[in-house]
Amino acid sequence: MGADKAQLQQVVALGFAGWIDDQMAQPASSNRWDHLIAGGFDAIAFKTNQAGFDAAAWSKLLASPDTLRQRMVLALSEIFVAAIDGMSAGHWQQFAASAYLDILDEHAFGNYRALLQAITLSPAMGGFLTYRGNAKANLTSGALPDENYARELMQLFTIGLVELDRDGTPQLNAGRAIETYDQNDITGLARVFTGWDFDYAGASAAVGGVTPDYVRRPMTQVASRYESGAKSFLDTTIPAGTSATQSLTLALDALFTHANVAPFFCRQLIQRLVTSNPSPAYVRRIAMVFEDDGFGVRGNLAAVVRALLLDVEARDDTVGAGTSFGKLREPILRFTAWARAFSATSPGGTWPVGDTSDPARALGQSPLRAPSVFNFFQPGYVPTNTAIADASLVAPEFQIANESSVIGYLNFMQRAVAGRLGDITPDYSALHAIADDAQALFDEINLVLAANQLEPASAAAIVGALQTMPTGTEARRLARIHAALMLVLASPEFIVQK
Repeated sequence: MGADKAQLQQVVALGFAGWIDDQMAQPASSNRWDHLIAGGFDAIAFKTNQAGFDAAAWSKLLASPDTLRQRMVLALSEIFVAAIDGMSAGHWQQFAASAYLDILDEHAFGNYRALLQAITLSPAMGGFLTYRGNAKANLTSGALPDENYARELMQLFTIGLVELDRDGTPQLNAGRAIETYDQNDITGLARVFTGWDFDYAGASAAVGGVTPDYVRRPMTQVASRYESGAKSFLDTTIPAGTSATQSLTLALDALFTHANVAPFFCRQLIQRLVTSNPSPAYVRRIAMVFEDDGFGVRGNLAAVVRALLLDVEARDDTVGAGTSFGKLREPILRFTAWARAFSATSPGGTWPVGDTSDPARALGQSPLRAPSVFNFFQPGYVPTNTAIADASLVAPEFQIANESSVIGYLNFMQRAVAGRLGDITPDYSALHAIADDAQALFDEINLVLAANQLEPASAAAIVGALQTMPTGTEARRLARIHAALMLVLASPEFIVQK
């Protein structure tokens, strides 16, 4: 997410484990929903648009003090994908999306099973994967229950497409991967997700729609739309006559306890937080923590995150020096790294970053605005005709790296660095004090932005360029600061995170 000098010093003082524990102990900061309420976006005029959402999302990513929680929220939002554009148009999309991120915030260090339940009953996901208002089969018309959520719940959120060993490698039968589910499993599971709809708290839809509260409450049941018959999937059968709530519980329990969940989820989380190509041994170690946190608890996300970040593959410099280690820093995280390193604020409280999805003019990525349920990039993406492909590695974030996005990112950051992104205001006071000294200026920025990882040749080139720039006035010092920041933000050693 990025860190300023004070936070780096805090890590040194507490140690890695101590800092993680301190971060997890911090209470969740103010939520995005309240940000929208404070901005007056609950007025009925805003019901059919997305006004206020981007500011609510960016304010937390750029400035919330619970850094690790916000990093986890971003990671979870890219695994359990729900995008604002698909959230029931006409139904307070900005509030639905904010409530969804607040769910991820609440459960970031909780239990995976509880997170799964909260996501499943969220109006945001119900709208995005089209099972809100889902109805049982109609024998007269031939209509069948919507299968969207049943399919993606298995494929993307829990067990994946093929059977896995604990280390995340596919199990094989006669040399071929074994599928985890088939169409019959999708059809059977889809019957569970019938009858769920907005909870208007006893009011009519017209009355309930006057305020956005119903897009935050868990969905509730409409009995006439629920399939009460038997439901069979994944070697599980839910008997006929089982209530909707109990059916949901049994279905999520069956998925939660599936052997695939630990390696499937943990490998993706390692990819989001540490490295694109974790070794099978790394995946296995973290999957074992998911299965049992040491106290007999399955799915303890706090224990998983702690183990994942403290693992030898995440901390050992020898491993980090390997050519298969690391990840392309996704554009959102390049921006947050700068903002957090220099304590960016929005004096007006409006955080006017906006939708940064345009790759030609902005970041090519924006919070909760993935183009599909498959996220901005897929975990198995391999850039074709590259050394990465030749080495049989994956590089998910490269899926959104292209001629437009590379330049768009730099142009966007140039505006941000120069203070031309609305009222987003960085604090460069520490840099002003050393700006006349090119080497000292570079060293400070290299530390807080790139963890001192720029190669000697890159460092020499940047320092040499800075030394050609005049000094002696505040305007000249600021020009040096802007140039130094842009050169580091454009460097491969910053963009490829090790």
